[in-house]
Amino acid sequence: MKNILIVDDEPHIVELIKFNLQKEGYNTFEAENGNTALDIIKNNRIDLVILDIMMSDKDGYEVLKEIRFNKETKNLPVILLSAKSEEIDRILGLELGADDYITKPFSVKELVARVKALFRRIESLKPDVEEKIRFGDVEVDFTKRSVKKRNQEVSLSFKEFELLKLLIENRGRVLDRDFILQRVWGYEFDGDTRTVDVHIRFLRRKLEDDEKNPRYIETVRGVGYRFREGSD
Repeated sequence: MKNILIVDDEPHIVELIKFNLQKEGYNTFEAENGNTALDIIKNNRIDLVILDIMMSDKDGYEVLKEIRFNKETKNLPVILLSAKSEEIDRILGLELGADDYITKPFSVKELVARVKALFRRIESLKPDVEEKIRFGDVEVDFTKRSVKKRNQEVSLSFKEFELLKLLIENRGRVLDRDFILQRVWGYEFDGDTRTVDVHIRFLRRKLEDDEKNPRYIETVRGVGYRFREGSD
């Protein structure tokens, strides 16, 4: 059974989400503030976090930063909830490593559908056998879902790792932005193709020595991106 942590300081929203998730067979934990949420994550096996941004003691952005900074929880899937619908807020959430972003008011059925879709994508990414790949000074371990550059661990969010894996699996092929959105974010994602560009920028910042002249992830103008053949 999957354990989902719901973090929101509005009790009626927590109860609504809790009821619908439990009806679908998920086990839930609840927290009304960021500090309690971090304690629950530390002391329990949590498979996914639904995290409100606007909270009093520690907002959702701060909680997300701590989740991503911690080696034990850096790959924990996080869906952000927010009353903020501006593009800059969505981009900030993605930059901090959120896997999805839903604005309030929201359809609880849509939220549950996104939870299911995220778990399906996680399962689909599990390799059948232990597999590692090295390109240049970067090593990717698909089994451990870890990345190292010059033997130093590189922290990637869940979506960043999915994107890198997709590019590597299709080495030498040009992948357009819509294809990447469908494969990494799923058909349920209501964002636009700029989301792909933002995450490509994150990957280059972490893996490339020169972001402006990338060695591994090539931009194909007007189309999308390609992982260079012979990058290893």
